[in-house]
Amino acid sequence: MTAQLRIYTINRGMMDSWLEVFNQHIRPLHDRLEIPVVSSYVNADRSEFIWIRRFRNAEEIPTKEAEFFASPERTALGDIPTSHIAKMEVRVIEEVAAGG
Repeated sequence: MTAQLRIYTINRGMMDSWLEVFNQHIRPLHDRLEIPVVSSYVNADRSEFIWIRRFRNAEEIPTKEAEFFASPERTALGDIPTSHIAKMEVRVIEEVAAGG
């Protein structure tokens, strides 16, 4: 299984607004497009939003991301999500089998 570990530095004072956008729009769209959001976290000082989303394999990522950005739901959001994010880090990670 392949996943993306996504670390977003959220602009100061915008975490609550970001969480609302994420939970009301971004997560449901991921569900609809069958991109499972495995988990999401906020760091202790509430400056970073960390989340993991899963894919069948690395080859699926570009197709699923294209579907996400082309969707009417994402298009309707415009720059609202990106206006919250000061910095974005994305790491593609692979699951390691037990004992592997």
